[in-house]
Amino acid sequence: MIQHPLAALYTRLYDHYGPQHWWPADTPFEIVVGAVLTQATAWRNVERAIARLKERGLLEPSAMQQASVADLEDAIRPAGYFRAKARTLRGVLKLIEDRYGGSLDRMLQAPGPMLREQLLGVRGIGPETADAILLYAAGHPVFVVDAYTVRIVSRAGLVPAGELSYERLQDAFQRQLPRDPGLYGEYHALLVALGKDCCRKQNPRCRACPAVDMCAFGRQTAAALSLAARN
Repeated sequence: MIQHPLAALYTRLYDHYGPQHWWPADTPFEIVVGAVLTQATAWRNVERAIARLKERGLLEPSAMQQASVADLEDAIRPAGYFRAKARTLRGVLKLIEDRYGGSLDRMLQAPGPMLREQLLGVRGIGPETADAILLYAAGHPVFVVDAYTVRIVSRAGLVPAGELSYERLQDAFQRQLPRDPGLYGEYHALLVALGKDCCRKQNPRCRACPAVDMCAFGRQTAAALSLAARN
């Protein structure tokens, strides 16, 4: 049976890195908050901000709603862009209150396309953040496309160059893979692992990549390095 290239890449990465158990969080609301805070920052900074929110009793919707803007901004300061992110979190809380009577559970049970449109209507939330909330907090089968995904797939040549927009790349993954939110979350985490480990923006470690034979860029780079080493 011929396996689609994106499915084959998943198998290769899973065999190499193993399960990633992503998204790390204790509650759905923590996932929602983390999805907002992780924009334009490293996850270690998000962890620091989440820890501060927990310490101050702000990591639940009603408590965060009642907190002052200054207190919320101070709590999430380690995640960077704290004023903009506090405004976005306030926007999410307003969505929960206005559309779902203050119930996060009701929001997460809403139909995926409708909830996605509502989330995109919150200032500061784009497709990646909305889809992370849909996938990890609500369990909808939507594939999250991030910078690692674009970099890896474009270098490997697994998707035509004209299909690298967010929507087209997301559609490519969803067409080639089963509609399984657990698989989508695992795959997203594995791509992040590969991006951090080998497929770096600068100085990629192609010869160490577990999928180098599947990657046009990687094969060329590894061959050039080998030739240079012999000369």
